[in-house]
Amino acid sequence: MKDFAPPPGTVARVVRAALAEDLGVVGDVTSTAVVPAGSRAVGRFVARDRGVLAGVACVVETFRRVDPELGVTFTARDGDTVEPGQVLGEVRGETRSILAGERVALNLMCHLSGVATATRAFVDAAGAGTRILDTRKTVPGLRALQRAAVRAGGGHNHRDSLSDAVLLKDNHIAVVGITGAVRRARAQWPGRMVEVECEKLDQVIEAVEAGADRVMLDNMTPEAVRDAVDKVAGRADLEVSGRISLDSVGEYAATGVDFISIGAITHSVRVLDIGLDLD
Repeated sequence: MKDFAPPPGTVARVVRAALAEDLGVVGDVTSTAVVPAGSRAVGRFVARDRGVLAGVACVVETFRRVDPELGVTFTARDGDTVEPGQVLGEVRGETRSILAGERVALNLMCHLSGVATATRAFVDAAGAGTRILDTRKTVPGLRALQRAAVRAGGGHNHRDSLSDAVLLKDNHIAVVGITGAVRRARAQWPGRMVEVECEKLDQVIEAVEAGADRVMLDNMTPEAVRDAVDKVAGRADLEVSGRISLDSVGEYAATGVDFISIGAITHSVRVLDIGLDLD
């Protein structure tokens, strides 16, 4: 089974902050006023759309923090394709507690399932042989959860933070040039991957000859990308980036590049509609 889990402690940190934001100072005043104390219910999580599930751990953690006596079970797992009308899981216990955690649980699961669903669409459109990557264009504070959702959708992760790898972009290159930048990066951070962002073929050749591990082909046409693949001939990994859509990702993948990075799978996704139906 593949590991879609975020780093330990991440779910608890995010859920804790989300609950504090949503419950406010005195909690759910509506439910306290109208729902009798001691009332019990069963809430079923039901998919309204077809998509890929992610964020189950966030739901479990949300209700655990609201009320440890609540029972939460899921029959669907992160990475599963779900269909409209499918019951994904349920929560049982005090009605007030279920209602207090409902919005936070759904917000997180629906958003992360949207990330996984969008990722799966790009993975399917690209086909085998090219990996779909996320980027650092993530919702602040949710990066680790979004990265886990990308994996649940069949994608792969780029660098987690500025500390993980060297990515030389145009503003870095403007200071010392491509060759100088690669050499400085190698000297300062031996062992870390060095990637160079390039917009033209001559930059690509210079980056490869300077010893870059990976070259990012930024906003290039499929024809230009194909030319770069031929010229590099496997001497470095090649990544395509820049305004890639579902309509164009297959054409770019067919050029033979190793990676296609897409910011939209984290920064512009539509949530997957999942509801909580209470009995």
